[in-house]
Amino acid sequence: MTDDAGLPRSTTRGLKHWLGFLGSGSLAFVVDVGVLKLLMIVAGWPPLPSRLVSMCFATVAGWLAHRRFTFAVAAKPSLAEFVKYLGVASTSAVINFAVFAFVLFVRPQTDSALATFVSSGCSMVASYLGMRFGAFRQR
Repeated sequence: MTDDAGLPRSTTRGLKHWLGFLGSGSLAFVVDVGVLKLLMIVAGWPPLPSRLVSMCFATVAGWLAHRRFTFAVAAKPSLAEFVKYLGVASTSAVINFAVFAFVLFVRPQTDSALATFVSSGCSMVASYLGMRFGAFRQR
């Protein structure tokens, strides 16, 4: 079977899946930065409390986007699913920070942007696997 463009449907589904993953992650990032800047610039909040609030908004945006665009979950959103997603997101954040710290501990002269790139890549893999086989696992 092929789609309208003549590509095998499995290829089209795979492409939609990965574009959904990247798009949903990008949306969560934009929400994170947008709320962060809004709170800091408009409300005059300091960076750390602003980031705590913006991360909460980004987590909800990421959950809703991933369930819709990455994993195409047909069931209605549930608290249980959100809690699983929150566990994945928290674990991913810990991995991100731990790898970042490890890279700088092992090689202190590493540029922080490069350390962030490496740690984000590792946490992205962990995040995807956690969502695929945990939060949005379809039985």
